[in-house]
Amino acid sequence: MFAAECRPLLHHGGLQVETFRFATGVEALDLQTGTARFVLLPFQGQQIWDAWAGTRRLTMQSVFPEPIPTREFRKTYGAFFVHCGATAMGAPQAGETHLPHGELPNIPFDRASLILGQAGGREFVELTGLAHDREAFSHAYAFRPRLRFAAGRADVEAEIEVENIGGSAMPFMYLGHINFRPVAGGRIADALPRAGNPCWHKPALPPGTPPAIHAWHDAVAADWARHRDIEADDRVEPEFVQTLALPAGEDGWAHAMQVLPDGGADYVSYCPPELPFGVRWMTRAPERQALGLILPATAGPEGRAAARKAGHLLYLEPGQVYTARMRFGAKTPGEAERLLRQL
Repeated sequence: MFAAECRPLLHHGGLQVETFRFATGVEALDLQTGTARFVLLPFQGQQIWDAWAGTRRLTMQSVFPEPIPTREFRKTYGAFFVHCGATAMGAPQAGETHLPHGELPNIPFDRASLILGQAGGREFVELTGLAHDREAFSHAYAFRPRLRFAAGRADVEAEIEVENIGGSAMPFMYLGHINFRPVAGGRIADALPRAGNPCWHKPALPPGTPPAIHAWHDAVAADWARHRDIEADDRVEPEFVQTLALPAGEDGWAHAMQVLPDGGADYVSYCPPELPFGVRWMTRAPERQALGLILPATAGPEGRAAARKAGHLLYLEPGQVYTARMRFGAKTPGEAERLLRQL
């Protein structure tokens, strides 16, 4: 079903899906909603490799024009959305052996399915599937994600399900890595109190670091809110990472937005009872431009040992199933204004 050229697979209302294969050999789906386009990797992590709202590309800029068939996180990192976890997540610290961001980012799927349906007066196509990770004398789990795309919409409804199918308690962590492209003139908005913003300490930078990099970190260290302003010449290196706890709104969801100059927005919404932490992640350099508005997570991104020490490492008992939900993508100016009123 997957060849170098695109092949039509299905039409469902205003939705259409084609299959193709990247030059690297990775199978992909090209899904169009009428207002947006998403490129999905059904058998490699069920990533959303690329995304557009109209003609505007939402996905981070990276050095990877195409996905690479590998399990190594940094060897194929440039997708719009990546699942991270599940026995560990984040950057392993000294003495840790877990993979960066765990097994999920590029986990091979045993099977993948497309489900067609209708909800709220709109047709939808849902990508789902089943993947397993097993290690003798360690763990065994089943991973069942779902990504729903609706006709006429430029956003995604995501749900994850992880089941411990092993015989003992399994350490568990999860993070939804949603990587927008920063837009000059945009501004980050969320429901954090305007007073008493978190502190930011400038990281140690190596000798010879360009003045523009020092300038950004100095400005954010002096006024944390400065990082909210997306300016064209910002240099954010090596990266800005901070774990936050966004409050839920009246709808029970927490929200973060990149409000665009035209009044539209990119956004992430999630349920804090399911994913109590939000990681804000930014990096901006000549070869990469990425804005993680908020990455919903079960813990901070410092690795499994740090989560255990902080009391944030979860454990799934045999047979226990963990579920969580997220929504993310682009909104029109009218939709963005309504969401802003909830902040």
